[in-house]
Amino acid sequence: MISASETPQNAARRLAAKALAQGYKPEGLHEYRTAAGKPIYWRIRAKHDNGDKWIRPMMLNGHGYELREPDFPSGKKPLYNLDRIAADPSGPVWVVEGEKATNALTKLGALATTSGSAKSAMDADWSPLAGRDCRIWPDNDESGMEYAGDVGNILVSLGCTLSCVDVSRLNLPPKGDAVEWARENASLRDLQALPVLAYQPRTQNAAADDLASVELQRDDSIVPEAVAWLWADWLAAGKLHILAGPPGTGKTTVAIGIAATLTSAGRWPDGSRCHKRKHVIIWTGEDGLADTLIPRLLANDADMSRVHFVGTVTVRGEHREFDPATDVPLLALHAACLGDVGLIIVDPIVSAVSGDAHKSNDVRRGLQPLAHLAAQTGAAIVGISHFSKGTSNRDPVERVTGSIAFGAAARIVLGAAKRRDDQGGGRILVRAKSNVGPDTGGFVYDLQQVPVPGYPDILASRLMWGEALEGTARALLADVETDEGDDERNALADAKAFLQGLLSNGPVPSKTAWADAEQAGHARATVRRAMTALGVEARKTGLQSGWVWELPPKMLQTPEDAHAGKVSTFRDDEHLREDAHSKNVSTFGSDEHLRSGDAATVEDF
Repeated sequence: MISASETPQNAARRLAAKALAQGYKPEGLHEYRTAAGKPIYWRIRAKHDNGDKWIRPMMLNGHGYELREPDFPSGKKPLYNLDRIAADPSGPVWVVEGEKATNALTKLGALATTSGSAKSAMDADWSPLAGRDCRIWPDNDESGMEYAGDVGNILVSLGCTLSCVDVSRLNLPPKGDAVEWARENASLRDLQALPVLAYQPRTQNAAADDLASVELQRDDSIVPEAVAWLWADWLAAGKLHILAGPPGTGKTTVAIGIAATLTSAGRWPDGSRCHKRKHVIIWTGEDGLADTLIPRLLANDADMSRVHFVGTVTVRGEHREFDPATDVPLLALHAACLGDVGLIIVDPIVSAVSGDAHKSNDVRRGLQPLAHLAAQTGAAIVGISHFSKGTSNRDPVERVTGSIAFGAAARIVLGAAKRRDDQGGGRILVRAKSNVGPDTGGFVYDLQQVPVPGYPDILASRLMWGEALEGTARALLADVETDEGDDERNALADAKAFLQGLLSNGPVPSKTAWADAEQAGHARATVRRAMTALGVEARKTGLQSGWVWELPPKMLQTPEDAHAGKVSTFRDDEHLREDAHSKNVSTFGSDEHLRSGDAATVEDF
């Protein structure tokens, strides 16, 4: 018979008696409460010497304690320490995996919580953390990183400010967590001094924006520091890069070769050694993983344990495709949890722009989260792009498809081109721009089809570096690029595509249209020919108003060689025809003293 005065501890031992008889030892009895502090249910934890765990929920009904969970009104389980969170609505919240880690931080004076095990994130109600400063501490293993990513996805959707402990710098053992760390560090100050990587997602709350402030730093408070190079003078840590060139130059394979060097601490084209192995993150909007990217990585001797592909996004249990124009905050969180990321490839970079890729302001807004991500993680971000057709002999930075803001926002711009047969064939990589180092010179390279290691029936492109080149990027490209005789036709097609994209949503003032066309690199004469070809009407809107350009009604349906509205990789794009990127692919003991005599948990029940 169950005593009406049975304590939770006695009930836990009674209900776990069979497991205890089999050699399991009590590890903890953790009480989950309402925001008001009323007990909801308990989790009993016991562990065997062989490593097996025995974890069961326990609740109190009208007849006594039993092994099951109650019915939760919201359908979601409450967070651990929910009453503490409610009692301190403004303090930062540390999110960890498991109740033991939560208690370890609570003993240091921190406000900490968890949903439970590594697979519990989607089953919990995280809404009490909406809009709060949350600091995620992943366990030092793969499941810990996955848990941190799942939690981060949810907290981003709740408008939280996120940071993630850089566990790679804590010297924790495999599977180590806050429990191991707290044994050696016994103060809240130590906790607050932990290395973290942070990302502040954009807020959609206008009132919050109105309360924003600007921090001013005095010049004498900033300590100068040298640029950190992953590949000296070519690949800068914490900076945004763009790699552009015509179709067929193997830009993606060049990026893959760079990634392989970073993951394996190989040699760079100049013979120097990559000093430290790094993780690499890849998002692609076109190439398949199993049949294209993975074979290329293997062919270039990449350490695949350090290569991570961006997959789908999960929010509140729902899956959708990753969108580089909106989901960089989520990628930032995963990169922070992963730690020691050296390179992030975005292919194509135009997908990071949610607006019009021919408009400077849209491009700068679209690329700013990537620049922030690079600075926060210390990774070099390489965006893959194209040269606009009909732009031979122009400044290579201005040839990057879309607004000139792509080249302006990047700290380093690299260009690729094919060599003519009479020059020995192959390709060249040139340094078209660098705000942080030399901006001249290049290397010859070629692509060789080789059997994939371990898969002799599969061939993939291997990057083969050649001699170093001297000279400016413009001169080096001019030396290898040939006049194809159809530059004028290609320039006209580009201008038509530009106008279709600009005018598809309605009339645009002529002054704005000319300014955007010039910024996109289109000659006035070519724009006029494109206007004639499309039937663009230039008309005055009123006696006191200016002129506007407008498409005829029949042209509001996209022609084959024109953009549809904004530059979007959901649709055909004349600029990107041959190796265009599609955006909709699937390219993260007792502790009663904690509650003034009213224990929320009992270690070793």
